Amino acid sequence: STMFLVGLSGGIASGKSTVVAVLRELGCAVIDADVIARQVVQPHSKAHQQILQHFGTEILLENGEIDREALGNIIFSQPEKRRLLNSITHPEILKEMLKQVLKYFVLGYRYVILDIPLLFETRGLTRFMKYTVLVYCDPPTQLERLMKRSGLGVAEAEARISSQLPLDEKRKWATHVIDNSGERESTRRQVLRLHASLEDSLHFLWARLAVGTAVAGFGGLVFLLIRHFIS
Repeated sequence: STMFLVGLSGGIASGKSTVVAVLRELGCAVIDADVIARQVVQPHSKAHQQILQHFGTEILLENGEIDREALGNIIFSQPEKRRLLNSITHPEILKEMLKQVLKYFVLGYRYVILDIPLLFETRGLTRFMKYTVLVYCDPPTQLERLMKRSGLGVAEAEARISSQLPLDEKRKWATHVIDNSGERESTRRQVLRLHASLEDSLHFLWARLAVGTAVAGFGGLVFLLIRHFIS
């Protein structure tokens, strides 16, 4: 089975970036929610102004951008602040993701990958995915990688991991699992198999036809309105 919209997620230090790198090498369309999250809070943006109203100017860097580490420290220990931040940023992120999905759709990509770190935690977006992919690794490997990558002690690393839904829980909901516990080449082979099955899909043709028709109809409407106002 194959899909049009693919939700990709993992856990901290599970190796999702490794999988995304392989997918990009293969020419896949990948929409990175983290990148978009940074874009929508740039200075002078709507979200940037709202965040300053609620969190104050002490979370700003000298160049006016938001200090992600300072903001992260606040929301990590205060769930109500995390919910507030999400209510500000999520609508803006979703709007930009939709724009990019439509762009890739019209360009004719067979499927679009939505790289969303907290896909399974929020659950709201999973209903829009035909399938979901989890990048998994076993708990000891996850802990070891996080400590090595971030220079954290055991207690700090465990606290970061426990703030997310356990990978073993997420894999119950995922339709595809890429096990990144072993060697990189093993992970690469799994990604190649997944990509091959997705490329065989004809499901995307119907979706492209529907979107193409909608875009064409909208374009025709705009053309008629322009003619009306200039005539």
